[in-house]
Amino acid sequence: MASESIYRMWVGGEMVDGRGDIIPVEDPSTGEIFAQCHSASLADVSDTVQAAHDSFRSGVWSHKSRHERADVLEKAAELLTKSLPELIPIEVRQTGRVIREMNAQVPSLVRWFKYYAALLRTEERSVLPTSGKLHNWIDRKPLGVVVQITPFNHPLLIAVKKLAPALAAGNSVILKPSELTPLTSLLLGRVLKEAGLPNGVFSVLPGYGPITGKALVSHPLVRKVDVTGGTEAGKRIGEIVGGNLAKYTAELGGKAPVIVFEKADITAAVNGVAFGAFVASGQTCVAATRIVVENSILENFNTSLVEKATSIMKRMGDPKNPESMMGPLISSSQLTNVSKLVNEAIDSGKAHAVIGGERMHGKSPLDGFSYDNGYFYPPTILISPGTQITQNPVTGDATILSTQIWTKEAFGPVIVVVGFNDEQEAIHLANDSDFGLGAAIWTKDLSQAFRVSEEIDSGIVWINTHHRNDPSSPWGGTKGPSGVGSENGIDAYYAYSKTKSTIVNYASKEEMRADDWFREGNENVRYG
Repeated sequence: MASESIYRMWVGGEMVDGRGDIIPVEDPSTGEIFAQCHSASLADVSDTVQAAHDSFRSGVWSHKSRHERADVLEKAAELLTKSLPELIPIEVRQTGRVIREMNAQVPSLVRWFKYYAALLRTEERSVLPTSGKLHNWIDRKPLGVVVQITPFNHPLLIAVKKLAPALAAGNSVILKPSELTPLTSLLLGRVLKEAGLPNGVFSVLPGYGPITGKALVSHPLVRKVDVTGGTEAGKRIGEIVGGNLAKYTAELGGKAPVIVFEKADITAAVNGVAFGAFVASGQTCVAATRIVVENSILENFNTSLVEKATSIMKRMGDPKNPESMMGPLISSSQLTNVSKLVNEAIDSGKAHAVIGGERMHGKSPLDGFSYDNGYFYPPTILISPGTQITQNPVTGDATILSTQIWTKEAFGPVIVVVGFNDEQEAIHLANDSDFGLGAAIWTKDLSQAFRVSEEIDSGIVWINTHHRNDPSSPWGGTKGPSGVGSENGIDAYYAYSKTKSTIVNYASKEEMRADDWFREGNENVRYG
């Protein structure tokens, strides 16, 4: 292994050796270990948290004016843009996502730094209508040391989404990226340092969840934890954070429904479903996985959707090829998980794969790239066998609706298509999930779209689109398994800060002296 392929932790404004295990970083398209990464030991965690706490207490960042912090965030956006030629190829290789996706996603990340810089410059603070000769204003103060835990599917995107509001608020941040995709997050340290962020304010500690992650979220000096990941991990982390009375934000699982009405433009809806389902190989928390289609258009919709999936599958190849449409799953274990859920549904006789359903082998018809050593899984569409129309879901008939692929988050390019007869059945099917993160509705009837969107129990509802994400737009779930709190917008900034109320008495000297609570006599006294 060449020395340039070994990545070290980012602590104190420089790359430093970790005292934990060496993490192998795999290219999921080939199965090749192409880099190694130092991980943080328990001692590394303790030292880094203490250093972050010291930097916070020193005021080197936490006491800077909002305009100074905004300047740094704007400079970070500029430098991030300049770093794209280096960052994008690494992001492609460690995630397996095709370069056309990364060429579109990574440049958009500058919006988060710019948005929170603008928020700092324009934010207004409340002056409260207190009674009497008092002036009461509200400030927002940083929390202290915050820990951010990010997943493998969008390493840079999710890191920047969390970092921007946390730094804007004046906190010291420790980021723990997924052990599967730690490399680009480490390179953020250099970008932020060059932008003017003081040493010690931002650290990156790669490592495994049960060791590095647990030590970070357990530390008593950590005042907030923000995690994106699976539901079970989110529950365990939440229990630990609650024990320390720290703040907690968690963006967890999803099983996004998409309702397609008869009044939808079928071509647009098929394109939207394909994007929502197959971008990032389906490895997104808002992936379009449960497609609920009005029975009057179900056959035509399925035909068009299969054609689209077939076109995508024919153009899967080397992720570095700009013409490749979809890459592999992240790991062997993820491939096993997706295969298990699909096979369970098919083997039970409750589902039929009209396309896909098996791991890919052989060579790509696009560019001859071999699927054999990577974790490639094709776009997969499941329907109830023998018919394209479901049984009545209210009666609990044994159809595809009773399979795990309908209820569990697969995190792969697999969708289930079922039919419905009326709006109430569509709403029932859409809400038939423990998750409530994202949902979509396709119809040209906007009164219908509004009416139905009001009934969908989900933190995000898209109408005639999918997976739109803007720094100003809240991103969070409404049901427990989908998380706690939300990202983006002014609420995320507030979640990284605490309220400080200051009250000034501007009465005259005589009025102040007359306000004697313990004066002699029985005259009325104020309270409050």
